Amino acid sequence: MMANPIKIVIAGPRGRMGREAVKMVTHQKHFQMVAVIDKGNDGKKLSEVEPEFHGVDCPIYTDIHTCLKATKPDCLIDLTVPDAAYYHAKSALELNVRPVVGTTGISPDELEDLKTLANEKKLGCIIAPNFAIGAVLMMKFSQMAAKYFSDVEIIELHHDGKLDAPSGTAIKTAEMIHENRELKQQGHPNETEKLTGARGAELYGMHIHSVRLPGLIAHQQVIFGASGETLTIRHDSYDRSSFMTGVKVSVETVMKLDGYVYGLENILD
Repeated sequence: MMANPIKIVIAGPRGRMGREAVKMVTHQKHFQMVAVIDKGNDGKKLSEVEPEFHGVDCPIYTDIHTCLKATKPDCLIDLTVPDAAYYHAKSALELNVRPVVGTTGISPDELEDLKTLANEKKLGCIIAPNFAIGAVLMMKFSQMAAKYFSDVEIIELHHDGKLDAPSGTAIKTAEMIHENRELKQQGHPNETEKLTGARGAELYGMHIHSVRLPGLIAHQQVIFGASGETLTIRHDSYDRSSFMTGVKVSVETVMKLDGYVYGLENILD
């Protein structure tokens, strides 16, 4: 006997990531998309405003509270922008809906607020800077390498429509490396920037460089240096479908959690 499907609402269904999420959810027998949240088109059906989703007749809401109260989903997938993502995730938790958030750029204070709320309510909540399995492995391999290489720089490359810099993946990578690396100020002690920002941003003594160009999707390389050698660990997402395996796993997993998780690496075996 088949269990009841997981009822899902997607926020941001017409964005580049959201479109892939709609395709993924509607092709899973154990998922049921009951509604979407969009900044317009309230009261219409998704198939009416997006011809590519012919037959996807779930309703569109512009207000998250109205949507969640009317459709009573199990899970909210948010793939929007930072301000909206925080508001959506908090609203979902307050209404006992489990959020899976792939939007980056949410502030540390806001993340802490979501963590507190999810843990208090004993509700699953997953915030993932990157849903690509390969990207998560890149971060874990970099964390391992940091035990042996103390000098490292991160270069992240994304499409020119990305709003936050550095990326959430780059920040998360630096945080993971920091766990295995003693704090060290890299470069020459008397180094100066002739152009401000030439050495990139800095976190825990590591430099992070952001590239934004059309034609890119999501890419990152972590370069370690030591006497006589370098080690480069790189991941490339050439299509946004690469993120959907992680979204699927997150939805399945969030239903079993009783608290907050940050980072896909924490739910993978």
